[in-house]
Amino acid sequence: MSTNRWDPKAKKPPKGFNYLVPVLSALENELRDKVRESNAGKRNTESMWPVHQINWQRSRYVYDMYYTHGKISKKVYDYCIKNKLVDAALIAKWKKPGYERLCSTYVINPNNYKFGTTSICRVPLKDRSPEAMTAQDPTTGCRGCSSGVGQHRNIFGNKYGQNLAAVQVAREKRMEEMEQKRLREEEANNSADAAASAAAGGGGDSETDDDSDDDDYGPTPAAWASEGGKLEAESERIAEGAEGGDDTDDYEQPAKKLKSNS
Repeated sequence: MSTNRWDPKAKKPPKGFNYLVPVLSALENELRDKVRESNAGKRNTESMWPVHQINWQRSRYVYDMYYTHGKISKKVYDYCIKNKLVDAALIAKWKKPGYERLCSTYVINPNNYKFGTTSICRVPLKDRSPEAMTAQDPTTGCRGCSSGVGQHRNIFGNKYGQNLAAVQVAREKRMEEMEQKRLREEEANNSADAAASAAAGGGGDSETDDDSDDDDYGPTPAAWASEGGKLEAESERIAEGAEGGDDTDDYEQPAKKLKSNS
């Protein structure tokens, strides 16, 4: 797949842009499918919800990858802005106090609402009446994007409100830790096998030789396996609020039993 598919006339993307391509491509395809989807049974404004929501998620993904996690360079970030892969106006608002979670620039334009006000989604939950607690903006479908404590973690209440950058970073971190654990287990097993082979062929070796080798075995495979829960908890903490499982949940190296020498 070409990494420059969004704008054939654009310059070659900078190094590191490929890191974003899988998610950006998936969101582009998702948007295309939603636009082609039938609007039967939906309100006129409701049919536009996916457009606003995917625009928010795509922009938030690139924004967080640069500002929050530092996974992309400024050249890659500027490339996304220049080629309109993200909503530059929305990102500019996120940098201002009180607008860190803004769903769309549409909801803060007084010209779009009666009496020169803004959308209900900009009203904090603590300031809403009981009847308005579940209200959504009719144009974007946002449940509440004001700043402060006690607000909805997922502003849309669906998959488009997930923080994709946090999910991706959490999975990468977990995979890295699982790989390190696997390497440590492999090293421990190799050391154990070498010691067992030496003991079997040594014959008259003294017992102190085996004791000195045991000191280099490191933690047993069972000890490393017990850390699986910690890895999962860390992944969920980083990607808090994300839904769905992880393909790596069942990834576990079987603990190799050490051969006991009688």
